[in-house]
Amino acid sequence: MPRATRVAAMAAAGLLAALALPAAQGATVSTARPPAADHPSRLDRYYSQRPAWHRCDIPDAPAAFQCATITVPVNYAHPDGRTLRLQISRLRTSTPGRRHGVLLSNPGGPGNPGLGNPLSLQDTLTKSVLRRYDLIGFDPRGLAASSPVHCGLTEDEADSTEPYRPYRAATFTKDTARARDIAAKCTARNGSRLLPYINTRNTARDMDVIRGILSEQKLSYVGWSYGTYLGAVYTQLFPRHSDRIVLDSAVDPNRFGRGTVLAMAAGAEPAFKDWSRLIARRDRTYHLGDTPAEVRAAFWQLITRADRTPLLYQGDDPFHQGDALTGADIRSWLRGSFAAEPYQAAREIVTLRESRSTTRTTRPDTGPAGPADDNSVGLNWAITCADNSASWPRDPARYQRDARRESVRHPLYGDFAANITPCAFWPRGAEPATRIGNTVGALVVHNQWDPQTPLPGGRAMHRAMHGSRLVYVRGGRGHAIYALPGAPACVTRTVDAYLTDGRLPTTDITCGS
Repeated sequence: MPRATRVAAMAAAGLLAALALPAAQGATVSTARPPAADHPSRLDRYYSQRPAWHRCDIPDAPAAFQCATITVPVNYAHPDGRTLRLQISRLRTSTPGRRHGVLLSNPGGPGNPGLGNPLSLQDTLTKSVLRRYDLIGFDPRGLAASSPVHCGLTEDEADSTEPYRPYRAATFTKDTARARDIAAKCTARNGSRLLPYINTRNTARDMDVIRGILSEQKLSYVGWSYGTYLGAVYTQLFPRHSDRIVLDSAVDPNRFGRGTVLAMAAGAEPAFKDWSRLIARRDRTYHLGDTPAEVRAAFWQLITRADRTPLLYQGDDPFHQGDALTGADIRSWLRGSFAAEPYQAAREIVTLRESRSTTRTTRPDTGPAGPADDNSVGLNWAITCADNSASWPRDPARYQRDARRESVRHPLYGDFAANITPCAFWPRGAEPATRIGNTVGALVVHNQWDPQTPLPGGRAMHRAMHGSRLVYVRGGRGHAIYALPGAPACVTRTVDAYLTDGRLPTTDITCGS
């Protein structure tokens, strides 16, 4: 399948909207009622908006699913300046007499729209939770229907299936030029007046404006993946407005930025070793070796062969069908599968061992990226690069040194994680990184084998959120758990009880997978 088709299939879908204009074109701004409390008076015009709710312009959405446009300042330090338009949504599911408030959510990314979240959550949350909350969604600033940023990237530059490139001495100059070009395009399109303010702190501030507009004293929240960091930042900035907070598949909140990517490489190694142990027990099925060492050796022999001459993949995976795969391609592809789908990874390795070598290559697409892909990837870089600018070295030579070191320490993915990215050339963020450390109550939920946000990140979130409890799924595989198919009953029961009655467990909880 061509890469352009793969990207279109995997990119998050979302509504697109033009860059925001003045507040008068969004929600009606009125001072007829007192603004919500606990915010600076200079922000009154934003907190006192009255949304003009209407049926969401989403195919097949029920009439009860409503959307509205609100405005927020680009720069909260100068709220009289330029503004952005945000799309928010609501689905009233609470039961009169049992309603506790609103439940806002974020699906992660950064780069995944959240406007439609209430519809999906209505189908997956239990009745006990739905009776307590009205469900609120939103596309974060810069994304989809909320004043989307665009960079004018090519299909190759907007390849969300693998934003990180393997380090090779022979291609490092080319990789550096590519990273510089992506940063230059995004900067040229969006400029220093906007790009530094597309960050998690401002998205958290936007969330508090949403809370105020809805006339709620407190906000309950569920976030997955990157959404855990967003939720943690909200609790740090607005602890008195933080109610029942669920952080599922968490990152280390005090290493966000380059540390998040490096953690993926570090987490891949123990998952790979655990995979080799599982597959060695099934040598009669996969014939990769009857000891973990033999299984790992079989994998690395395959990687060496594919790096020497690409392999023509003709297996069942539609996103790689007909591709010429190098060893680096295979490492990138299967890194997550070792943790989340170990037996599927073994089947793919068996298929690849039987694949024939080819002299052809899978050429990157150079045509313009579709608007949704361009927006999603550009927004991802904006937040990844600018939230913690200090974590990204500016000297390309530093990335060379780091990639060489990490490829030895973490052979599976270390060179990808440490290689140069657009963040080396990205404009500095408007604010320093947010340091998380508070006593707000929260549930941190995490699988043992999470390929995207490895378990050490969840434990670090638990430590930083001093009032939190950890719900750990021993043997759990995959990324994101709560309100998703296959969630262990123990997780569902624990989170539901917390969202329903507000009481955290007295101790951390270990669930079986």
